[in-house]
Amino acid sequence: MILVTGGAGFIGANFVLDWFRQSDEPVVNVDKLTYAGNYGTLKPLHDNPRHVFARVDICDRTALDTLFAEHRPRAVLHFAAESHVDRSIHGPADFVQTNVIGTFTLLEAARQHWSTLDAAGQAAFRFLHVSTDEVFGSLSAADQPFSETTPYAPNSPYSASKAGSDHLVRAWHHTYGMPTLTTNCSNNYGPYQFPEKLIPLMIANALAGEPLPVYGDGQNVRDWLYVGDHCSAIREVLARGRVGETYNVGGWNEKKNLEVVHTLCDLLDQSRPKAAGSYRDQITYVKDRPGHDRRYAIDARKLERELGWKPAETFETGLAKTVRWYLDNQHWVDEVASGDYRKWVETNYARRA
Repeated sequence: MILVTGGAGFIGANFVLDWFRQSDEPVVNVDKLTYAGNYGTLKPLHDNPRHVFARVDICDRTALDTLFAEHRPRAVLHFAAESHVDRSIHGPADFVQTNVIGTFTLLEAARQHWSTLDAAGQAAFRFLHVSTDEVFGSLSAADQPFSETTPYAPNSPYSASKAGSDHLVRAWHHTYGMPTLTTNCSNNYGPYQFPEKLIPLMIANALAGEPLPVYGDGQNVRDWLYVGDHCSAIREVLARGRVGETYNVGGWNEKKNLEVVHTLCDLLDQSRPKAAGSYRDQITYVKDRPGHDRRYAIDARKLERELGWKPAETFETGLAKTVRWYLDNQHWVDEVASGDYRKWVETNYARRA
């Protein structure tokens, strides 16, 4: 059995759903179900006895100890995190609490469990920590992509809190000998992404006839990774990654934000054309976020060299699948677009109009 944290969130839920498509091994799915955690995403597993869902905060040590004692997992996959940069700017305390204190609490609960295993169990155990490329800071146009040895230089409360969690995982391996692994991924996109992030927000606003808000000049660059590819990379790292190592996971798809929005508009023009004009007509430029990193890029050659992993999707094929999924699953979007979410979007973008 494996234990997954944040398994009702975007990447975590995709991972759990993919896991059961490829494995019979049971999963203990731990999620606090904050605004971005949606139990409805896991509907295909609601009657699956091999999927055990526990509504637990990773800061709750007593609850975690109970889960470890009851289920005795062979591995922990740690997805749970506050992850939206704008939210971290307006409310950094939640990010420090979940990403730093939560990771510390989970590490200690996992270490306690690991210490009770026999020698073979300890050697086989894994703690896989899922992190972000944002811990490395910002690149100029001429800089080489981030590698696993790039110095940390986080620029937002979000990325600083994730950097802190990365350092804790590293320290627990080097100090206590816990068999840890860390992955640092680029921008994910795909099904079930909460509609505050760029791609699902643009799709939702386009279909609603609302403005498509682009920060600043729209020239900020990100590397885009289809979430299904990310899940496959995590499975490879869990199965064959070297203990104590870090692996960068990227899609080899550097795109400017405005280019992403233009491509989305063109796909929607083809799939669900407006009565008149293009969805591009809805693009509007808003005030940039404070400290907005200019460019991220991932060098994922270590993962390919050591484990043979490469992304299966190009940006074009992955984005086409993503647009089609949102068009075919509007009910899911409607369910997650709660009053709290709408208040957040209105507050965030009203400040930048």
